Amino acid sequence: MDVRIIDTPDVVGKRRVLFATRPTIYVLVVLTAVLLSYAYTLRTTGIFSCQAGGYSSDYYLDYCQAAAYGDYEHGAFWFDLEPSALSFASKAQTLFLGDSRLQFAFSTAATSGWFSNATSPYYLLGFGYGANVAFEGELLRKLNPQAKVYIMSVDFFERSESPPAREVMHTAGARSRYEVKRLWQLVHEPICKTISSICADRYALFRSRETGAYITRESGSASGPVSYDNLVHQDIVKNRAESARDFLSHLPVKQECVVLTQIPTVKTNNKTAVAVATALGMNLVMPEVEGLQTFDGVHLNRSSAERWSKAFFEAAGAQIRKCLDDSRAVPR
Repeated sequence: MDVRIIDTPDVVGKRRVLFATRPTIYVLVVLTAVLLSYAYTLRTTGIFSCQAGGYSSDYYLDYCQAAAYGDYEHGAFWFDLEPSALSFASKAQTLFLGDSRLQFAFSTAATSGWFSNATSPYYLLGFGYGANVAFEGELLRKLNPQAKVYIMSVDFFERSESPPAREVMHTAGARSRYEVKRLWQLVHEPICKTISSICADRYALFRSRETGAYITRESGSASGPVSYDNLVHQDIVKNRAESARDFLSHLPVKQECVVLTQIPTVKTNNKTAVAVATALGMNLVMPEVEGLQTFDGVHLNRSSAERWSKAFFEAAGAQIRKCLDDSRAVPR
């Protein structure tokens, strides 16, 4: 017997709907997989690797320890992505120049308190990755600063470009990459502050637009005590002294309004720093404070930075204040 199955119009319609929806379902599955993969990447290698607790009207994300984010501060200043920060830096009467060791050493209540009492604006213009005169010297030309006093570490006179400095100064497309980093912060802050579990907890630095100071989370236990290398490295002395003479000759302040220091760390090159200052005919302000500790083997922990910076201003305060009060401190 020949049995024939005849589809009714309702059956035909259902099949058509089923076949029509299969591509849509497939596309939705693929899109969902892509979005989940992208979200995972953002949380493991992008800005969502870091929490957002340091944001405020004054503080922005300066660094997130993630492969696809990392440094923001170099591009922020070089490309003027934080206009108010550059404005504060250019108008500051005291500028600090150096690397992240200097930033942590002076990102303290002792520093803000001293300048508050002096009723004088200051700015910490140091950068991470071992930044030095090769980057900051060029940045100063962009800023046209009004500072009467410069405080800088002897390490500042190195002339090697760090990877982020080299990128922002010489690499095509760097500006657009840093602009994207800035835009991600607009998304990162509200999401991570609202649902913190979405974001991981990698190391992050936040930076003040008004003073340049850092804030970060540090581990509870000290990572290593400050120590000193009592050798004089003559090749370093020669190179840094030559670099310093060239830089200082273009600085629009009197030499007595330049304060040299060396930030304590593990194996501090203290004798080499003294030798550089001597070669320049300048004093070195490096107070000896007992029991200093680093939180990561490089940077002073919070309590040590407070004690050391307090001692620094006790030693250098009179010199700084004299230059701040002297209307002739900045020759024009």
